[in-house]
Amino acid sequence: MERRSLPEYNASMRDSEIIFSVHDSPEGGYEARALGHAIFTQAETMDELKTMVRDAVRCHFDDKTAPSVIRLHIVKDEVITA
Repeated sequence: MERRSLPEYNASMRDSEIIFSVHDSPEGGYEARALGHAIFTQAETMDELKTMVRDAVRCHFDDKTAPSVIRLHIVKDEVITA
């Protein structure tokens, strides 16, 4: 079986995208934390979270350095019996 490697990302590709790790909040709703940046936000619904993430990114970056893509990596923990 041929093993494929992930494409190499150059600096301009990394800078044009920001990734958020999204988890269920213990208090209800969702929490989003940017990977590699000091950005954190939370909201009750996924639609509200998307709005809050966009707003947080606009506040954190200026127009010249703002990423063009926001990626949400949604992490869902599920416990099952053995």
